[in-house]
Amino acid sequence: MDIHDKLDDLSALVESARAMPMSASCVVNRAQLLDLLDEARALLPESLAHADDVLADREVIIQDAQRDAVLIIEQAKEEARILVSKEEIYRAAEAESDAILTEADAEALRMRRETDDYVDAKLANFEVALHKTIQAVQRGREKIHGRQDYEELASDDLPT
Repeated sequence: MDIHDKLDDLSALVESARAMPMSASCVVNRAQLLDLLDEARALLPESLAHADDVLADREVIIQDAQRDAVLIIEQAKEEARILVSKEEIYRAAEAESDAILTEADAEALRMRRETDDYVDAKLANFEVALHKTIQAVQRGREKIHGRQDYEELASDDLPT
C-alpha cells in the first residue's frame, strides 16, 4: 500500500462516519482514525524518499537531455556544414562544366572557321587553276578557229 491508498481509506472513514444531527460534524472511530494516520505517517518517509529519488532522477534526466540536445545540435551543425560543402562542390563542378562547355563551343567555332578558311583557300586555288585551264582551252579553241578561218580564206583565195 502507498500513501494515496491510506489517504483514500481516511477519506472513506470520514465519509462513512455517522453525522451529528443539525451539524456538519460527524462521529468517527478514534482508534480506527489514529491507526490510519499512523499507517500514513509510516508511509510518508518512504513516499518522501521516493519523491527525493524522483527529484534526483529529474535532475539527471534534465542533464542527460541537455547533453543529448547539445550533441544533436552539434551533429546538426556538422551535417549542415557537410551539406553546404557538398552544395559548394556541386556549384563549383557545375560552374566548371559550364566553363568547359563554353570553351568547347568557342574551340568548335574557331575550328569551324579555320576549316572554312582552309576550304575557301583551296577552292580559290582550284578556281584560279580552273580559270587558267579555261583560258588555255579558250586560247586553244581560238587557235583552232583561227587556223580554220585562215585555211578557209586561203582556200577561197586559191584559183579553181
